[in-house]
Amino acid sequence: MILTDTHSHLYSEAFDEDRDAMINRALDLGVQRFFIPAIDSTYANRMYDLEKNYPQNIYLMMGLHPTHVKENYEEELRFVEKQFSERAFFGVGEIGIDLYWDKTFLKQQQDAFVRQIQLAKNHGLPIVIHCREAFDEIFEILDQEKGSDLYGIFHCFTGTHKQALQAIEYNMKLGIGGVVTFKNGKIDQFLNKIDLNNIVLETDAPYLSPTPYRGKRNESAYLIKVVEKLASIYNLSEEEIAKITTENSKKVFGV
Repeated sequence: MILTDTHSHLYSEAFDEDRDAMINRALDLGVQRFFIPAIDSTYANRMYDLEKNYPQNIYLMMGLHPTHVKENYEEELRFVEKQFSERAFFGVGEIGIDLYWDKTFLKQQQDAFVRQIQLAKNHGLPIVIHCREAFDEIFEILDQEKGSDLYGIFHCFTGTHKQALQAIEYNMKLGIGGVVTFKNGKIDQFLNKIDLNNIVLETDAPYLSPTPYRGKRNESAYLIKVVEKLASIYNLSEEEIAKITTENSKKVFGV
């Protein structure tokens, strides 16, 4: 059984004490493919070191996370563009809009989102969207950018059934992680109405641990708990969930 974690911050400081052991726990459970989203320029070297240590398993993205869009965002976007001129990546992410913590930089977040979508299109790559309390704002931009060259993943999808269908219309797969195991997560109530071909798996480690680890540090090995939940929702074997969602990830990332 080969599992794909399409969104994991394995370079995070949260793993500095036991990174290798944590990654090996995931590998032992069949999680063999890790797609790594960027945050900002300060984490780039950590990402590159991770790739160097696990070249067969690590697939890097590059982008500017919306919560890190601040006064210096132009400088950060130039850094992102420079990385793309120097090497290959598998996606542009994570990018988007986050209005949960702070609305101060909404216009800058919108600008950064649009410009990074353009960057993805120019390189023929998928985008990985971060959306928190910003569905309307995200959909407004996706609507103006829609087309065959716009595709990717709606990371950590926590919206309604209607919003899920809308995201899929924009050529987005839904990134499903620990939230699907929460009692109040709600997405488990309609997910069986969404074709499994539109789903990819993720952890967002070290964040959003699935039940029964909720409130503790998340890690890629816990992806198995997401698989167990989806197997029950779709009435399929865990092996079938792993196979279909890994194939879906290959369609998105091209590898």
